[in-house]
Amino acid sequence: MTELPPDPAEPARLAQTFAEVEDALLSRWPETKLEPSLDRIQAFTELLGDPQRSFRSVHVTGTNGKTSTSRMIETLLRALDLRTGRFTSPHLEKMSERISIDGEPLDDEGFVRAFNDVAPYTHLVDAEQEHPLSFFETIVGMAYASFAEAPVDVAVVEVGMGGAWDATNVIDADVAVVLPIAVDHEKYLGDDPATIAVEKAGIIKPGSVAVLAEQTPEVAAVLMARVAEVGASVAREGVEFGVAARTPAVGGQMLSLQGVHARYDDVFLPLYGAHQAQNAAVALAAVESFGSGALDDDLVRAAFAEVTSPGRLEIIRRSPTIVLDAAHNPHGAEALAAALEDSFAFSPLVGVMGVMSDKDHEGLLNVLEPHLTYLVCTQNSSSRSMSAATLARTATEIFGEDRVSVVPDLAEAIDRAATLAEAGEAIEVSIGAGAVLVTGSVVTVGEARAMLKGRR
Repeated sequence: MTELPPDPAEPARLAQTFAEVEDALLSRWPETKLEPSLDRIQAFTELLGDPQRSFRSVHVTGTNGKTSTSRMIETLLRALDLRTGRFTSPHLEKMSERISIDGEPLDDEGFVRAFNDVAPYTHLVDAEQEHPLSFFETIVGMAYASFAEAPVDVAVVEVGMGGAWDATNVIDADVAVVLPIAVDHEKYLGDDPATIAVEKAGIIKPGSVAVLAEQTPEVAAVLMARVAEVGASVAREGVEFGVAARTPAVGGQMLSLQGVHARYDDVFLPLYGAHQAQNAAVALAAVESFGSGALDDDLVRAAFAEVTSPGRLEIIRRSPTIVLDAAHNPHGAEALAAALEDSFAFSPLVGVMGVMSDKDHEGLLNVLEPHLTYLVCTQNSSSRSMSAATLARTATEIFGEDRVSVVPDLAEAIDRAATLAEAGEAIEVSIGAGAVLVTGSVVTVGEARAMLKGRR
């Protein structure tokens, strides 16, 4: 049944507070409900005066690593004295994190203003289209209008899902970044990487530079076919650029990066894991391609040293150590597992996991089982969250009954895990290096982060 849009005779209600904006946006189609078309967002941005045409852009897609890479690209661009906008999703703790200008999320007042600037046009689109504007389409419009008003020199835009028909794709980006492609969002994108790659390749436009992370042969073939079809230029990880060397270090890792135009040595990246080194190489290649030349060595080192990526192997607390990682599919879990092996020596490592019901929780559990001494199954506050009991049923089959417990309340689950990590001898491991890993969903990690920051 088609949902009736709001009555166009009623003027859009302007918001007074952040909570009112949140309520208005959440009353629209959720991010999980999609109708693959650019019709609504094109109608919306046209009414707004096509703000996305007033700035240059770098567009970022792929299965995992989009937010971290977007943050790195933006940090490098800002180091070049460019005014930046950044659009990322989903948010960890607060909706306004999605729209950043000059590296800072919009404050509450700015977010309200951004909503009110576009609100009068939302009802016009709702009235004319078969389906109303979604939450995601509306916030993309807010972001593009905010970037035009700032005005920014360049926007770094993370795709929400897919590429070709993602609402962000009304931009024609100078640089299209495609991070590694694996399976996620099967319902909408397909169930094999090559099929998904067709959708993600849609952000590569005529005259752009495609910066491609290392891919499987079948995915690479799809992406290169798109490059040839539209006459784009290409920079490929492992051919034109890549990680020349990396060494885990205290607080992160030391890198040597081979860019498209130069090599950069002694680069400290304060993030953990080989996947973040790969993201750094891609980000560097994207910025070199955007500016068409080598960057200053000292600028590159200074920029990467400042990079943060909340909720991505983030140590949020000590004693015991609590690590947050937003891995929510097997591909993300593999990167997390490799980083745990590479950079940490936690024993015991107690997992706290809360997943969304539409995710491959069995795949996640299988990847992480060898790295976790014990698992506390929990859930987050989202209506899409899988119940802790359902997760535990699968976890018990993989971990065994004696390594799994069910604590539906997230705060209690973290406390239980912290107690187990501190009392290592209770699970036959020596005391001293116990830690807690909270993972399984961006929402779970965001809620945990908000709780734990409040306790520090």
